[in-house]
Amino acid sequence: MSDTAGWLLWLMGSYLIGSVPFGLLIGLSRGVDIREVGSGNVGATNAGRVLGRGWGFLCFGLDVCKGFAPALGYGLWSCQAGVQAASGGGPWAVLGWLTVSAAAVFGHVFPVWLKFKGGKGVATGLGVLLGFWPVLTLPGVLTGVLWVVLVKLTGYVSLASVAAACSLPVLAIVSGLWWGRGAGEVAVYAGVSAVLALLITVRHRGNLSRLRAGTEPKAGWAEKKPKDT
Repeated sequence: MSDTAGWLLWLMGSYLIGSVPFGLLIGLSRGVDIREVGSGNVGATNAGRVLGRGWGFLCFGLDVCKGFAPALGYGLWSCQAGVQAASGGGPWAVLGWLTVSAAAVFGHVFPVWLKFKGGKGVATGLGVLLGFWPVLTLPGVLTGVLWVVLVKLTGYVSLASVAAACSLPVLAIVSGLWWGRGAGEVAVYAGVSAVLALLITVRHRGNLSRLRAGTEPKAGWAEKKPKDT
């Protein structure tokens, strides 16, 4: 199998893995179509609102995994195939790896099974970052921590998601330089990270409008409820 054919198979496989609508499947297993309740979104936030915190966290974890698996898997395969994306390999090798990884996010956002109406890509994007060892792993951890902190402070998942996404290109540049990558590779990290950040921001445009209007609901499922006294 040629490197190009292998890359295409990974690209299609990554998209299909990303397009698995875990939120919808979990909801249907509980007798609920989450597309018809709450915000109508099939992601973890709406799953948590509709089904409860535990199911929301399960959905979040599964969505992270479907970004993590293709990113890490392609990185390992590329080393064995001689593409060497995981250890650098030049801008084109890195671009190929990032494209395969990003396909999982696009699968989540535009799933073929749901007429291309999916989630907002935050959890799957986090999984991609964690699997993109070593350059994007630490930025993934930092954006995840920032997301948790902002959700705790504000209660708004949408605000935390957009803020964490917008921090990613800067963190990717810093990490790329820290790991001694060349200017071309760092530019690829920055460019693809910026595209993912833009995609997540655009997917949250309705939430941002509601935030400005003061009508955006807080994620009560993400907050601890006070115990009865």
